[in-house]
Order: sequence, then C-alpha cells, then structure tokens
Amino acid sequence: MRRATAPLVFALLAAVGALAVPSARSASPDLVVSQVFAGGGNTGAPFANDFVELFNRGSTAVDVGGWTVQYASSGSATWQVTTLSGSIAPGRHYLVQLAGGSVGAALPTPDATGASNLAVSGGKVAVARDATPLACGATAGSCASVAAIADLVGYGTAADYEGSGAAPAIDNTTAATRAGDGCVDTDANASDLTAATPAPRNSASPVVTCGATPPPPGGVSQSATVDVDIQSVLSIALERSAVSFGNATTGSTPTPVSERVTVVSNNATGYAVTVHRSAFLPADLPLGVAGTAPAGGQIGPALVGGAIAGIPVAPAADLLVGTTSARSADAGDVWATSLGFTGPLPAVPAGRYTAAVTFTVIGR
Repeated sequence: MRRATAPLVFALLAAVGALAVPSARSASPDLVVSQVFAGGGNTGAPFANDFVELFNRGSTAVDVGGWTVQYASSGSATWQVTTLSGSIAPGRHYLVQLAGGSVGAALPTPDATGASNLAVSGGKVAVARDATPLACGATAGSCASVAAIADLVGYGTAADYEGSGAAPAIDNTTAATRAGDGCVDTDANASDLTAATPAPRNSASPVVTCGATPPPPGGVSQSATVDVDIQSVLSIALERSAVSFGNATTGSTPTPVSERVTVVSNNATGYAVTVHRSAFLPADLPLGVAGTAPAGGQIGPALVGGAIAGIPVAPAADLLVGTTSARSADAGDVWATSLGFTGPLPAVPAGRYTAAVTFTVIGR
C-alpha cells in the first residue's frame, strides 16, 4: 500500500479580498539521451513537464553520482545544470523532470528533477560527467572535444549537435526520440533521433535489451541460463504537493482545484485508489472530491456522473475513488480528480484553515 499526502492550505477572510562539422567523439558505449520533450505544459501537450530521458545501452551499470544533465538554447553557450544521483543499470532508463505548466498529465515518478525550461523550437541537451557548466555550443562542432560530455543532442534549430546536423524539429506533442528503443548511437543526431510521440520511462520501467553483434564466421558460442526476479511495482504521485483555494468568504463555494493522481502498478489483477483527510483546524470545513477514471478504470460509486463527495475524516473508512482490474499503463494511470467543497463555507471566524488529504493505492 502506498500513500501520497497533499497538505491543503486555505485562507478564510471576513471580506472578499550552420556548418556541418563531424563529431570528434565516438558513439557512447553506455549512457545516451534517449528522449527530449520540450512542450511540457504547453497547449495540446500530453505531459505537464519537459523531460530528458537517459538510457544505459551498455552492459554494466553507470554510477551517475556527481553527473549532470545540462541544457542550452539553440545558439547559446550558457548552460543550465541539473544534478543526477544514483546508478543506471544496463538496459534501464532514467527520467529527469524539468520545468512545466498546467496542461497535460503528470510524468511517471522522476529519478531527478530540475528547473530548465526547454525551448520547443530548438536547443541542446548534454550529459556531463561532472557538475561544471559547459561553455561550448554556440557553433557546430564546438562541443565535440569536451571530454566531460558523455552524450550530446542538438534538436531543431540547435547550433551544435553530433554529426552533420541536428535532430529533427519537435513540437508540443512530439519528442526527439532515439531509434532502436534507445539502443542506436552512431554519433549522428540527425539520423539517430526522430520526432515521435513522447513516452517517458523511469528507472522502474521494463528493461530494454540492445542486440548483440553476432560472432564472426567460424567462431564458437556458449550459452548461459538467464533468469530475472520481477518485483511488484506500486506507486502513487500527486499533481500538487500543496493545494490552496486562496481567499474566500463564508457563504461562498470556492472553485474546485485539480489534483490528478497518477498510479503505476504491475499487478495483473489491478488496484484500488481511496482517499481520506484530517479535519480542518481551527474548525472543520466540508471538503470533497470529484473525478473521472482513466481508460480501463471504474470510478467509485459516490463519484459517478461527476458528483462531488465529501472526503471522510480519519479514522472513518476511506472513500473509494476507483478501481481497475488490470495493470496500469506503462506511463501510469491518471485519475483526473479535483478537490472542492460540497457546499457553501460555514460561518466560522476569519483565519487560515488547514487540513491534510491522503490518497492511497492498494493492490488487489
């Protein structure tokens, strides 16, 4: 069982108030940029945040402690730095969540977060083996000899890139995506990456195995038994870690606030999502929840037809938000819930009223 809690803050007032330059680096033997999405939160975007997805195409784990993902706009040599941590196993992905907006679904649980706001029109993303901001990228080939760079992707109008040209242009609905499920790296952005529908993967996503080179003619082979112990996956993420209704007056009913719930589960028999809360202090208020189910999900009886239902105060039994009878989508199931009030605010003294709302996902 996994729980995610969003502190709720509510203020109640008494009144309304280029040239083609070949790269000097050879293809990366392990860590590469496998996806770049720059439309996060924009009009029509499928996801609320920009992201960079990394992939270990090698055969050994890569410790990225002290490494960084860096971004610079098309013609700039000034880079924004996002610090990485942990280790990336062979065939595994690593999701770096960046700046975003209000449009689109939440990303799967990121492995690292940063504040870089990627430009849709074009830019440069580099994986660096240290935390020192890069100083190259204003002209084609200027980053080719920088030893700290493990991989570089220039897309769209980028002035620098690997190979003879940048990866294709992307928009609010597409990502620069590496061919072969991330396995292809010929040091040529223009051919290694294409514009495709974004599909962010994190360290919990399934392993991808890159094809091995066949043995030469006349060679000998030996087989090994391979096994894997698949672990259960059950996670929950909230759209907002804090929800505020701002200022309101007694007798009014504030506008509901979106609080989407993203669930990742590999349980073949599905899961259930529930919610409860603590009482508002210094006096309780009639907080409720409404929502719709993702594809394949069933909304709870109290929320059918878009109804808003009061959220029980612990230790009362949780309210059922909904259930599924199968595993989640790879990127997670998004329950489009919102928090609001089931009726006008009661006559209570002016002041700030706070409570905590807890969503829980339970494997079935």
